[in-house]
Amino acid sequence: MSQLTDRERARALQRLDRLSEFMDSKYRIPLTGIHFGWDAIGGLVPVAGDVATTAVGAYLVWEARKLGATGGLFVRMAGNVALDTLISVVPVVGSVFDIFFRANERNLKLLLDHVQQMVEKDRARQSATRPGKR
Repeated sequence: MSQLTDRERARALQRLDRLSEFMDSKYRIPLTGIHFGWDAIGGLVPVAGDVATTAVGAYLVWEARKLGATGGLFVRMAGNVALDTLISVVPVVGSVFDIFFRANERNLKLLLDHVQQMVEKDRARQSATRPGKR
């Protein structure tokens, strides 16, 4: 896993959680359970909006790499951003897709699962190597 302390890792994950919520589900359409964020809004602005929202998605993937995302996880996360970008360039349809696909929240979930697995492995490894513990 990356060489971050638990505190640094927790802060980074908190920051990415806020960012993914801001991008994918910050607002709610009244009288519905439908949430949307700036990814869907940005998609309504041709070219510039798509570039900006893709950059934010790529930033989340970059941060995941610093948090220890490797190989397959990195590819899955980048694939989510790529799919979101490809469909988002279609006016209106792309924004509707963004409301339901939520690439940033998907990627955050993938990252959180990965980090949890790595923390559990590290704890198991540490308890197995402690003298007097069985």
